[in-house]
Amino acid sequence: MQKIESITAMREAALALRAAGRKIAFIPTSGALHAGHASLIRLARAEGAAVVVSTFVNPLQFGPSEDYQKYPRTPAADGMLAEKEGVEILFTPTAEEMFPKGFSTSVQEEAVSKPLCGVTRAALFRGTLTCWLKFLNIIQPDLLVLGEKDVQQLAVVKKAAADLLLPLAIMTGPLVRDADGLAVSARNNYLTPTQREEALAVVRALRKAKEMVDSGVKISDRLVAEATHIIGQKRRLRVIYISVVDPRTMEPVREIVTGQCLMAVSYWVDEVRLTDNMPL
Repeated sequence: MQKIESITAMREAALALRAAGRKIAFIPTSGALHAGHASLIRLARAEGAAVVVSTFVNPLQFGPSEDYQKYPRTPAADGMLAEKEGVEILFTPTAEEMFPKGFSTSVQEEAVSKPLCGVTRAALFRGTLTCWLKFLNIIQPDLLVLGEKDVQQLAVVKKAAADLLLPLAIMTGPLVRDADGLAVSARNNYLTPTQREEALAVVRALRKAKEMVDSGVKISDRLVAEATHIIGQKRRLRVIYISVVDPRTMEPVREIVTGQCLMAVSYWVDEVRLTDNMPL
């Protein structure tokens, strides 16, 4: 496995892969690699592609009061996981390499990014799109591989890729959960055992919503009310939003059509912000 820090070296390595007739799959991450990322690497390798993974905590996607400075950074463990899973290139640029002094361009999607996380995290999707588009220009992959855990991010990227006619395919991998049911996330590292136990109420709420749909409930307000009730019983949890949405547009859905909507949740566990979702 190659570890590359500079944009010039990354471009050269990608050119060499293409010259050798290889298909390139790219998985952008913020590092702190976990089982969810490993599942995406396996998905990409199953396509016969040379897998490039970035581990970059992107400063553009964090607001001024968010956790950029303390976000988990585990470069040694990232390298071990990437090598074990068969990654060919681990791209680890610095913020200065990606966004040198004078960098002043941004990319904004104006519809799918607006509800849900877009209401309270104005920088998130603009920063993500700006960074990832630069990555795509550097690497020029054939395949972009993304997880379904960050469901709004996925929808925003798909919309931008379609609008801008990006010359790549997008493949998605399912959300991965730990044995206790909590959605795998780097920010889970912040949780104490007590906080983690309380966060499991969100998993129970999502599963209850799915059970209600399976039993015939079709009105989204009933699902949201039940999920809110379950989560509200835990004193450390504060709901930011619970919404039943179309996964392509993130627009709210009033009546459930099985297989065409999901419940999205964002919540605080004390000072830790997490998200989760469940297809309905």
